[in-house]
Formats: sequence, C-alpha cells, structure tokens
Amino acid sequence: MRKLKLSVLGPVPPQELPARGREGLLMRKHWNRYLDHVLPENPDLIVLHECCNRFPAMTRADRLAYYDSDCCRDVFDFFRQTARDNHCCIAYSAVRKTAEGTFRNSTQLIGRDGEVSAVYDKNFPMIEETQIQKILPGEKEIVADTEFGRVGFAICFDLNFDHLRMRYMKRNVNLLLFSSMYHGGIMQQYWAYSCRSYFAGAVSGRECSIINPVGTKIAASTDYHPFAVAEINTDYEVVHLDGNREKLLAAVKKYGSRIKIHDPGHLGSVLLTSETPDSTASQILREFEIERLDDYFGRVMEFFNR
Repeated sequence: MRKLKLSVLGPVPPQELPARGREGLLMRKHWNRYLDHVLPENPDLIVLHECCNRFPAMTRADRLAYYDSDCCRDVFDFFRQTARDNHCCIAYSAVRKTAEGTFRNSTQLIGRDGEVSAVYDKNFPMIEETQIQKILPGEKEIVADTEFGRVGFAICFDLNFDHLRMRYMKRNVNLLLFSSMYHGGIMQQYWAYSCRSYFAGAVSGRECSIINPVGTKIAASTDYHPFAVAEINTDYEVVHLDGNREKLLAAVKKYGSRIKIHDPGHLGSVLLTSETPDSTASQILREFEIERLDDYFGRVMEFFNR
C-alpha cells in the first residue's frame, strides 16, 4: 500500500503586466490564492501547470530577461519554501536558464525538504518555441524513484509523440506528471492506460485531471475551481479478465475490502489495488497466479510468432 494525496493546479496566469522588479511579488500573491485551497488538504504532491511563473502580457524579449532575473528566482524559492513549510513535494514547471546559458522548458521536482530531486526538460517544444523563444529541447525521458513509486514527466506538446510515451512504457512508471497549456483530450487517458500509470494533468485555464492506470478519471477541476485533489494508491497491478475471473474472485473472497478491483468497462482490463500493508498487489497476483496484462499480451504475441 503506497498512498499519496495528489493535487493538480491550473489557474489562468496573471493577465496584467507587472512593474519591473515587482514580478515576483505579484506571482507569489497569485499562487498563494490557489495554494490556500489545496494546502489544507495536506497533499503529498502538488503539480503546477506549464510555465507557472509566466506573465503572458510580457514581450518575448522581456520574458527571457525575466527568466534570468532575481524576481524569477524568488518565485522558485517561494515554492521551495512552500514545500518545506508544508512537508510536501511540488512539481514546478517553468522555463529555466541552464548553467550553459541556454533556456529549457522544465519541470523540477521539489522534495519535502525544498531540494530539487529531478529535472525534466520538455523533449518536444513547438518549433516556434525553439526558433523564436530560444528554448532548446530535452533529449530523454526522466524517471524519478520516489517514496510513492516511479515518477515520469511530460510537458504540453510532448503528449503527441509516441517516441516519448513508449520510453515511459518500458520504464514501468507508477505516476506521470503532465504540466501544460494544452489539454490533450483522449491522449491523457491513452498515456495513462498504455503506460499502466496514474496520470496527473495540471493544465492552465483548462480541466486539470487525475486519471488511473485503466484510463478512468478519478478527479477533475471545474470552471469554478481550477484545481483537483485525490488520494491515489500506487501499489497496484493491471490485469486482463481473460483467464483471471475466477482467480480475482478468489482473491476478493480472501481479502475482502483489503483489495480493490476497478473495472472501467469496455476494456477487458481491470485495476487491482492492495489496501493492506500485509500483501502488495504483486504478491497477491503471485498468490493466486493472476496474469498481468502485459504478460498476457506478450504470451499472445509469442503464440503467433509476432
């Protein structure tokens, strides 16, 4: 059992143009307004939308200067202090200037101690993002081993590329953090199911959502409240119903409410989650000889020599 309280936030950024030197003050005020709604829930992890420190009214030239300013660094330090003060992790998504002097569109995972434990650089910026805004692409997926499982990252336009998604499929991630200005529609559920992973999408100005590994939306923001909170459990397995129905029933008879089996319908696959510290989901599968979904598909491929 590996439970965590997860929050996703996607408010519309401040529309006014701040006075020079006061950018950090305005941005901290903006985010305090929304953090006040989720911090009382004692989240373990907060996911912020893409470019969460950006002022859309800035010119491109002023924006690059801002990204390299003390005011921008103050915003980052504000979130580091928020993580420390509230003993939570924060996925901070913003353009950063590297030690080499280049710019990247990145998500930095801030730990409960306020230190950065992982940095993911957007692999697929839009062409204009690189040509005009001088933001260079990352070159690989990033997987962070955390207290609540293996965490992967994607940003905005990344969601369109199977090249990146298939890399995460091979890395056995438990949770994908998606920070964006673009929603992605059905791609959110597709990434969750194909990677057998929870998906936390923080999208500015659009629906934020938390999706389970069989593609079911379990929490979402609304047009009134641009944030969502849910408790998830990353001690799970995805299995197909073929050949497993009686075995799953036997597991339910033994463990009762200490396991959960979620059937999303139409898929033929279900999510088995362990709610007991006595047995992990993988141990329960071994106990009842329940075949994992990917093992089943692999067996089919092998049978037909594909």
